[in-house]
Amino acid sequence: MEPQTRFCTSGDGTRIAYMTLGEGPPLLHVQAWSSNFEVSWESAYDRAWQEQLAQGHLYITFDRRGSGASQRDVQDLSLEAHVADVAALAGHLGLERPDMIAATDGACVSIAYAAEHAARVAKLVLLAPFVRGRDIVSSEAIKGLQELIRGNWSLARAAIANIAYPTGPSERQRWFADFLRRSASPETAARYLEFHATVDVTAYLPRVTAPTLILHGRGDRNVPIRAGRDVAALLPDARFIALDGISSGTLDPGGSGYAAVAEFLDEGQGRASSPAPEPGSGTAIILFADIVDSTALAGQLGNTEFRERSRRLEMLVRQSIEANAGATVEGRTLGDGVLATFGSASDAIAAARECSTAGANVGLQLHLGLHAGDVIHEDGNVYGQAVSIAARISDQSAPNEVLVSQTVRDLARASSDVSFEDRGERELKGVGEPVRVFAVREAV
Repeated sequence: MEPQTRFCTSGDGTRIAYMTLGEGPPLLHVQAWSSNFEVSWESAYDRAWQEQLAQGHLYITFDRRGSGASQRDVQDLSLEAHVADVAALAGHLGLERPDMIAATDGACVSIAYAAEHAARVAKLVLLAPFVRGRDIVSSEAIKGLQELIRGNWSLARAAIANIAYPTGPSERQRWFADFLRRSASPETAARYLEFHATVDVTAYLPRVTAPTLILHGRGDRNVPIRAGRDVAALLPDARFIALDGISSGTLDPGGSGYAAVAEFLDEGQGRASSPAPEPGSGTAIILFADIVDSTALAGQLGNTEFRERSRRLEMLVRQSIEANAGATVEGRTLGDGVLATFGSASDAIAAARECSTAGANVGLQLHLGLHAGDVIHEDGNVYGQAVSIAARISDQSAPNEVLVSQTVRDLARASSDVSFEDRGERELKGVGEPVRVFAVREAV
C-alpha cells in the first residue's frame, strides 16, 4: 500500500495536508502536535503500525496546522482551530461517522471534536490521553523548555527526544530529534508546548457520546497512567486498558494494544463504511451564506474577537447544514462565504433559517441566499451558474434574512412549513435574465 497525499482548507483558510491509505470503514487519526506523516512513513516502525491500522480500513491522517506538509505560517493554535481542522477534513472527504484514533494532545482535539459533533463520530480510541495539560506538566518546566527551544533548537530537539523515549534506543531518539527538525519551526514548537501545557477538555468530556477505548502504558513518564484513568472516569461510555510499556503515541505492530483496538473497532459492525463517491453532476439546492460587512466588523471588534466569533459561527453553520442533510462545500469558508448543497428544498430552507438564528446569537449577521439548478462536483468544489445565482441572491438579502429564488419557492411550497413574501424580480450581476426572489417568513 502506498499513501496518497492531498490538501483541504480549514475554516480560517489554513491549508491542511492529509494522507489516505487502504480501503474500508474510515479511521481518522489525529496526530500529536509534532506531526509529519511523510517523514513518519520513512520510518519502518511507524509505517508498520499505520499499515496495520489501514488493514480493513480507510486510514486517514493529517499534519496539524503549522507542522509537516500543512501550512506552516499560522497564528492560531487554539483548541477551537484544531477542531475546525478536523471538521474541515471530515467534510472535505464526506466522512459521515468515522472512527477516530488519537494520542496525547491529539486526544484532546478528538475529545473536543467528538463533543461538538456527537452525531459525526462512531467510536473513539485514545492513546495516553489527559484532561488538563497542567495536570501532567508544570508551567515552570514548559517555560524552561520553551527558552531552550528558542535559544538552541538542536539541543532542545535532543532533550525532547530523550523525554519521548527515555529508555531509548538511541537510534529512535536520534530519528525523533531529526523528525522534529523536519516537522516544525522552533517558534511553532515552542507555541505547541504552550498548547500542550494549557489545553483543558474538562467541559467536553461529559458531552462525548461515542463509545471510547483508552489505552495507556503503565510506565508512561510523559503522560502518567492516572491521567488516562481520569479521562475514562469522566467519559459516559469508556473502557480502559493498561498496557505494558511506556509509549504515549504509537501501537506496537502486532502487539496487544493493536489487537485491542482491532477488536474494539470491529464490534457492532453495520454502520456506513467508506465515503460515498463524489457525484459528477446533477441538480442540487444551493445555500450561500456570507457575513454582513465582515471587513468593517473586523475593524470594529478587533481581529481576535472577530476571528473567535466567525469561528464559532462557522461551527454552528456547519452543524445546521449537517443536521438538515446538507453537505458543506469545503472550497468555500466564511471568509468567502459558506456554500452548501442539499437534495431537498425544505431541508435547505430549514438549514438557512437555523444559520440565521446562529448569526444573531453570535453577533455576526449573515446574508443568506438559496437557488436550485444543475451543478458539477469536482475536486471537492461545486461549479455552475446555479452556484453564482445563489451567491447573487445572497448579496440581495437583508441581514439574517433568507432569500430564495422562485425555483426554490416552487419546490418547497408543498413541503416546507414557511411562507414566502414576493420581493419581485431582481437584476443579478452576471445573470442574463431577471430572477424573481422571495423572502422566507413564518407560516401564516
